[in-house]
Amino acid sequence: MNSLDCAAEPNLGIPLRATRNSTDEGLGAMRVAIVADDPSEAALLSHWLVLAGHRCYHFSHGSALIRVFDQIGLDAVVLDWNPPDVSGADVLRRIRDSDRASLPVLFMAGHSREHDVVSALQQGADDYMVKPVGRAELLARLDAICRRGKHRVEAPAMVELEVYRIDCCNRVVLRDGCPVEMTAKDFELSVLFLRNVGRLLSRGYVMDSVWGPKALIKSRTLDTHVCRLRKKLGWTPEYGWRLAAAYGRGYRLDQLRAARGDTVRHRQVST
Repeated sequence: MNSLDCAAEPNLGIPLRATRNSTDEGLGAMRVAIVADDPSEAALLSHWLVLAGHRCYHFSHGSALIRVFDQIGLDAVVLDWNPPDVSGADVLRRIRDSDRASLPVLFMAGHSREHDVVSALQQGADDYMVKPVGRAELLARLDAICRRGKHRVEAPAMVELEVYRIDCCNRVVLRDGCPVEMTAKDFELSVLFLRNVGRLLSRGYVMDSVWGPKALIKSRTLDTHVCRLRKKLGWTPEYGWRLAAAYGRGYRLDQLRAARGDTVRHRQVST
């Protein structure tokens, strides 16, 4: 199973996953964080989402989600409006101030007072539910806000960063204006890393994004592709870049300061 290495990083949410139920229709498998301090409530919500084919990460505290938010590549968040440490409003504010500001957020409240509902929606929540939450309504509302999010944010057709230019429509990668020959998976990996420079991407997130949530691939397969990308795209300190592995956690592409001025920008890498 492609998931986060919770043993290596105990602060990460606990991932739960199962095969998609053919009776549920929607966007397909998603990575959903559930922030709720009630274990029985969290277990029930996770059970429903896992049966629908999604991968769930449970956080009993809002601060725990905030610490690893940039690492797990979520598709949606189900947020208790009153977690035990930081408030739901604080968690939502951190999400909206991040690079994933458009991430769909569905909040839950134990009451239906108009003031709380209005406050949450004004602070950026996409929708809300009043406890006790029902299975069908949860799946329907989550599906709806994620569909709206997909229409609201479209990935750019062109990715440009320093010497790199990626034409996503024609699936062409240029370095210093020269095309770089690569496989389909290498192309998708290069786009993923260049769109997330400076961010740690978990192994599970990278494999899910490139091979799909249900793909059964060996961890070594990802390592082989990463090694090949380093050579093809010059993602090593020699060329002003570093694609580094964080043991047990994932990969991060960093742009280093060039000590030799613009020479790094124009050096070629043989393909």
